[in-house]
Amino acid sequence: MDEKKIDISVIIPCFNEEDNIEELHQRLTAVMKTLGKEYEMIFVDDGSIDDTFNRLKRLYQSDGSVKVISFTDNFGQTAALAAGFELNRGEIVVTLDADLQVVPEDIPVLVKKINEGYDMVNGWRKKRMDSLFLRRLPSLIANKIITWISGIKLKDFGSPLKAYRRSVIKNIELYRGAHRFIPVLAGRLNINMAEIPVQHFLRTRGRSHYGLTRTFGVILDLIFLKFSKYLNHPLQFIMTGLLGEMIVKKYYINTGRKIYTIKTILSKDNETILS
Repeated sequence: MDEKKIDISVIIPCFNEEDNIEELHQRLTAVMKTLGKEYEMIFVDDGSIDDTFNRLKRLYQSDGSVKVISFTDNFGQTAALAAGFELNRGEIVVTLDADLQVVPEDIPVLVKKINEGYDMVNGWRKKRMDSLFLRRLPSLIANKIITWISGIKLKDFGSPLKAYRRSVIKNIELYRGAHRFIPVLAGRLNINMAEIPVQHFLRTRGRSHYGLTRTFGVILDLIFLKFSKYLNHPLQFIMTGLLGEMIVKKYYINTGRKIYTIKTILSKDNETILS
């Protein structure tokens, strides 16, 4: 984009989060004002079917720092982050979920770490409040596997709370499902990476959009990550499903085709409806 750069962009994917939007905006605004920096909040409505978009539109109308990107359908968290990465103006980019399980009050510690010279800072949900068997144990196993495969030593790859320098996100190609592996993709850029503990809370409103049904997709993505260097030699694979998955991912990476379709963009400089 040719827009003037600002200090900090906060990207928030949203899917059916009508009950959390106002509180999140209020708390995030208070936090960002304490930093004394020029900022924007980019809410990405990932095809919500509740009142999320209408509430975001009201925030946009009352707060010039709010930008809203609305998808035509539910494309997933990777797509929401990809859109935010493309359309933000921040020299520092922070990502945050809308469910208030990770909280905006921890953003200053991530920004401080970036300002110490790091290119990416990962928020480690050290004391997770989720179910042991449905969330924490699968996450622990996945984190260890990703570390083993990638060599990147993080404790919480799946944390939604992260901070990046602009130069990092502009050099990452996101394919479907890749949000789990952004630290791995960033690590290939030979960057300085840190991980610090952040708070984690139980969801009090709305419904979780995660579950064990995503495990198979994670496994496929891990295999893709491990063997991506062999993409030009597909005869090394005998699993048709895996091969098809890898072809699709390579298609998106090589063609630059977006993994989402935008219906509406609301910002102080532009209000567009695309169909």
